[in-house]
Amino acid sequence: MGNDTQRFRMTKLRRTANAVVAGFIRYGIGPSELHLLTTRGSKSGFLRTTPVSLQEDDRGRFLVAPYGEVGWVRNIRKDGFATLRHGGWIEMISVREVAPERAAPVLREYLRHPRAAIVGRYFDTTPDEPVEAFAKETPTHPVFEIVRSTTIRL
Repeated sequence: MGNDTQRFRMTKLRRTANAVVAGFIRYGIGPSELHLLTTRGSKSGFLRTTPVSLQEDDRGRFLVAPYGEVGWVRNIRKDGFATLRHGGWIEMISVREVAPERAAPVLREYLRHPRAAIVGRYFDTTPDEPVEAFAKETPTHPVFEIVRSTTIRL
C-alpha cells in the first residue's frame, strides 16, 4: 500500500454505521447494489453478516473486498458460498476468486461508482488509471465472481 493509502480498521463508529445500513438493506431501502452478505465463520462456525456493494456489469456479478482480507473474505474463501439479502429476497450464491487479469477491470469499475468516496482511500490506484494498474491491487482487494445463485422470496 502507498503512503497515503489508509488501512481498514473496524471501529465502534463503523460497527454502528454498518448496523444502521444493514437495517435499511433488510427492508429493501437503499441502492439495489447494496446487499447483506452472510457467511459462516471459518473458525467459529457462526453466521456473520456484513453490508456489501455488488459490482454488476456485462462481465458478470462480483463481490469486491475494498477493505482487504477481512472476515467475510476468509470465510468465503473457505466455503465458497454465502447468502445475499436485499429486502425480502435472499439469494444463495456460490463464488470463486478470480485471477488478477479478470479482477483488474472489475476493481476499476468498482471505483468508478459513487462508493469510491468511501472506499477509494483504501486503494493505491484511482479510477482514471489504466486497467493494468489495478492488477497490482488484487492481492489486497480480492474479487469473487458469483458463479451460481438461487433466489427465494421471504
